[in-house]
Amino acid sequence: MDPDAGGSTAAPLPPASTAGASAASATVAEEGGGKQVMVVLVGPPGSGKSTFAEAVLGGSAAGRTWSRVCQDTIGNGKAGTKIQCLKAAADALKEGKSVLLDRCNLEREQRADFMKLGSHVHVDVHAVVLDLPAKVCISRSVSRTGHEGNLQGGRAAMVVNRMLKNKETPLLTEGFSRIMFCKDNNEIKKAVDMYSALGPSDSLDSGVFGQNSKGPVQVGIMKFLKKPGSSAEKSGGHKVRPNESIPQMQNHISEQQNLEVGGTCTVESVKELSNSKKIEDQSRESVLSDISSRTLAFPSISTADFQFDLDRASDIIVDAVADILQKYDNIRLVLVDLSHKSRILSLVKEKAAKKNIKSSRFFTFVGDITQLQSKGGLRCNVIANAANWRLKPGGGGVNAAIYNAAGEDLQRATKECADTLRPGSSVAVPLPSTSPLHQREGVTHIIHVLGPNMNPMRPDCLKNDYTKGSKILHEAYTSLFENFVAIVQSCMGKQNTEPALEKPATAVTSPNDSKTKRECNHDSERTKKHKLVQPNTSSNQAREGDSKRSGVTTTKTWGSWAQALYELAMHPENYKNSDSLLEISDDFVVLNDLYPKAKRHVLVVSRKDGLDSLADVKKEHLPLLRRMHSAGVKWAQKFLEEDSSLVFRLGYHSVPSMRQLHLHIISQDFNSASLKNKKHWNSFTTTFFLDSVDVIEEIDQRGSATISSDDRVLAMELRCHRCRSAHPNIPKLKSHIASCKSSFPSHLLQKDRLLSSSTMHMDCT
Repeated sequence: MDPDAGGSTAAPLPPASTAGASAASATVAEEGGGKQVMVVLVGPPGSGKSTFAEAVLGGSAAGRTWSRVCQDTIGNGKAGTKIQCLKAAADALKEGKSVLLDRCNLEREQRADFMKLGSHVHVDVHAVVLDLPAKVCISRSVSRTGHEGNLQGGRAAMVVNRMLKNKETPLLTEGFSRIMFCKDNNEIKKAVDMYSALGPSDSLDSGVFGQNSKGPVQVGIMKFLKKPGSSAEKSGGHKVRPNESIPQMQNHISEQQNLEVGGTCTVESVKELSNSKKIEDQSRESVLSDISSRTLAFPSISTADFQFDLDRASDIIVDAVADILQKYDNIRLVLVDLSHKSRILSLVKEKAAKKNIKSSRFFTFVGDITQLQSKGGLRCNVIANAANWRLKPGGGGVNAAIYNAAGEDLQRATKECADTLRPGSSVAVPLPSTSPLHQREGVTHIIHVLGPNMNPMRPDCLKNDYTKGSKILHEAYTSLFENFVAIVQSCMGKQNTEPALEKPATAVTSPNDSKTKRECNHDSERTKKHKLVQPNTSSNQAREGDSKRSGVTTTKTWGSWAQALYELAMHPENYKNSDSLLEISDDFVVLNDLYPKAKRHVLVVSRKDGLDSLADVKKEHLPLLRRMHSAGVKWAQKFLEEDSSLVFRLGYHSVPSMRQLHLHIISQDFNSASLKNKKHWNSFTTTFFLDSVDVIEEIDQRGSATISSDDRVLAMELRCHRCRSAHPNIPKLKSHIASCKSSFPSHLLQKDRLLSSSTMHMDCT
C-alpha cells in the first residue's frame, strides 16, 4: 500500500460522479431492496488488505457486484492519489457496485473524505480493521517481491513502524455503520467468507465486532433515531450474522481453508504461513535481518576541503570502526566515496583487511551518498554529513549534495536540534518524511559531524598539529558512531543492539523520546556556547574532582564541548579581539554569555587551573571568590547605570554544564530568545542556582559549599520567580513575567542577593 495512505488532508468530492452515484444508489435500493456497501479496509502495509479484497472479489458468488479501489494501482497500474480513489469509488457506486477500499486508512483524517462520500450517496460504510501483530506485517512487507506499490525490502519495515505510530482506531462516531476487528487468520477468513456471501438483498448487523468483546457494542444514539424507512431493514432481505456462512460458499471456503489474508501474495503461497508460531518466528528473523535500518553510510571526514592527511585519516577510521563493531553486534558501516580511484577508500579497505574486520559489517562503496538506493542498490536509513560548524548548506562536496538532496526540510530539522557544531562532535537529525531524500532513498536520519581543519585557507586551522588533529578526528568518528547506535536502539527497541562491552559515557540522543529530545536541545544550546573558543582537546580526559558534599565523593567527566570556558580562561590572550570578552585579570576573565538568558547576562570565569566547579572550591579559594563577586557587582552597577529598571542576581550553578568555575551575573527580566526550555528556566530560578553571597558565607564557615547533585529540580514545573504562579510552557511564562508586578520572594530581598539601582544607591550612601 502507499506509505502515506494518500497524503492529502482534505479532498473535495467529485461532484458529478457523486451526484450520479447518489441517484444510482437510491434506484438499487428501491428495486432490489438491498443497499450498497463501501468497505474501508484499515491496516498497515503487509496486513493483507489487497489479499482480502481479491479473495472477496474471487469468492463472491451471491450476486453482489464488487469493485476494488486500490491506491497502489489506480494511476494506470501505478500508485495514485486519494482524489483518484475518491473518484473511482464514486464511479463504482454510481454503477450500482459495492466498493472495497484498498488503502491503509490508518488515520481518521485519511478516512474522512470517504466517510463524506458514503454519507452523500447514502450507502453503508463498513470498516474492516486488519489488526495483525506488527511483526507479521513487517515480515510480509520486507520479504515480499513484486509488490504493486513497490513497498518491499528494508524500507518497508521503517514505513510500517512509522504508520503504526500514527494509527487511529476507527469509531462509529466517524460515520461507520459497522466496524469489524480481525486479530488473527481465523477472524480474517470469517470476514472474507461473510462479505463473499453477501447477496444483493443482504445486510449486516450494525455495531462494533471483535474488539475485546464477543458481542456488538451498542450503536450510537443517532442510529436509533433514524427513520425506519431509511434503514436497511426495510428491505426485508436476509441478514447475515457475523459467524454465519452461506451453504453454496462451502466449496469455495474449503479451497481456501488455510488462507491467511496478508500482503499481496497468492492463496497458495500464504498457506505455508498458516502456523501462527512459525509466522512470528519468521517475522522476528525477518525484522532482525532488516539490515538497512542498521546500516550507516558515511563519507571520509576532514580529508577533502579540510586537507587532513589521508594515511593518518585511514588509520583513525579503521580504529574507530573496529572499536564500535566490537561493542555492538548488529550494525553495519559503509564508507562512501564518489570515485573508484579514491585513495581513502583503497587505504581503508587495505587496513581493515589487515585488522580482520569482517567485510559483511564494514566495507567501502563507490557512489553518490544521496543516491545509494536508487542508483547503487544500497539501502541505508542513516547517512552522515561532513558538515560545517554553522550547520548550513553551501560550500561544496558532501555537505552541499546532502542539503540539496534533502531540501529545506533538512535545514528546518537541523535548526531544531542545534545551531552550531564543534570539531570532534556530531548531532543526529531526524529527517522529515516530506523530504525528497526520505521519500526517494528511505533516509530517516542524517548525522552531521565536524572534524579538524588542516587547511590554512579555512577558519580554525590546526597548522599541521596532527597530535591534536588526530584526537579530534577520532572523537568525531566516535561521536558519529555512538549517535548511530542510539538511532538503531531507538528504532528497534534495543532488541539486538545491546553492547558487548560497557557503553562509553558519551551523551547520545534518542530522537523518538520526547523527554530525551528536550534534553538534547538543552545540550545543543550548551554545545554552541562561546563559539569564539576552540576546545582544548588535550584536556578531554575525565578529571576527578573529589570534594565533600555531605560526605559524598563525586567524579565529573567533561565532554569536548564543555572545555570552551577552560580554554578561554587559560589562554585569554588568544581572544582579545573578540567582542564577547569584557575584562581580563590575573584571577578571572569577564565575558558576555553568547546565548544569554536575559537582557544582561555575563560570566566571571576563574583562571585558576583545577577549579572546575564549586565542588573543587575550598576555604583557601575564598579571596578569589570575593574578587569574582566584586567584579560581578561592578559590572551589574555598570549595566544599572545604562538601564536602572534592571535587577541582577549573582550566583553559581550547582552542577555546571561547562568546565571551569564561573559566576553568573544575570538580570531578572529573563527577556531573551535564548531562554527556550524548562532546564534553562529552572537552572536560574530554583535551588539549582546558588547565590554568590551564600556560597562565600558557607565556605567561610564550613570550608566547602553544600551542593546538591540532584538535577530533578531542572524538570520541575515552570513557576514565576516572583509570584510563584505555575505556567504550562515557556511562551506563556514569558508573557506573564513581562507584566508581573509582584515583589520578589522575601529571602532574595536579604543579604544583597538582588542588586538594583536602589540597593546600589544605598550601598554607595
